[in-house]
Amino acid sequence: MQIEYIREYSPILDREVEFKRYGYSGKPVLVFPSQDGNCNQYEEFGMIDVLSDFIEQGKIQVFCVGSVDLESWSDLNGNPRYRIEMQERWFEHICYEMVPRIQYISWRSDIIVTGCSMGGSHAGILFFRRPDLFDTLISLSGQFDARMFFGNYMDDLVYNNSVVDFLKDMPWNHPYLDLYRQKNIIICIGQGAWEGELLPSNRELDRILCEKQVPAWFDYWGFDVAHDWPWWRIQIRYFMEHIL
Repeated sequence: MQIEYIREYSPILDREVEFKRYGYSGKPVLVFPSQDGNCNQYEEFGMIDVLSDFIEQGKIQVFCVGSVDLESWSDLNGNPRYRIEMQERWFEHICYEMVPRIQYISWRSDIIVTGCSMGGSHAGILFFRRPDLFDTLISLSGQFDARMFFGNYMDDLVYNNSVVDFLKDMPWNHPYLDLYRQKNIIICIGQGAWEGELLPSNRELDRILCEKQVPAWFDYWGFDVAHDWPWWRIQIRYFMEHIL
């Protein structure tokens, strides 16, 4: 398998960032790591292995990025405004630096965005805030309510990164609603160990999209399905087979 490691300077984040590309052609897949993860995580936990035949056949090429979670979502005792400003800078880095980079490398713009746990949350935030940049969302065990990390603190940026809040308030004439309806939206979560605190926001997002008449595939797996990599490996393979 062709693997490329790239490290370069991000003017938006004002630091070096790194990402890995697996494969040489096909539909681009942008992967966000789980909480505090880096660009090696997806490979280390066997997710690349379960997609290896699709990669080697040139059906997909996978781009794995890192995060700034330690300075944003995970820093629960930090200044909330600084934390959400870091998240916003990272969001802008993905939109204005990483996505154009992927488009340039792959010569394609039909990007799948995905991730597990916090990566699934990031994928949801990016997709619903910028549906013009992505073709498909596959969120596995994500969280869509920023209150889980920011408690009662709410400002303009927290609101913009809390999917259930900004979608609930989105007016019927907003152009993004029509864009959502043209995309593939897949949101999956188990109902077993460590998934319980995430289920309410998934069900709330399900309700909101149904109310807004946006087709989406919400797939609630069984009570034996835990918030863990063995299940995410099964899920990503299952959904990729449907997409491809």
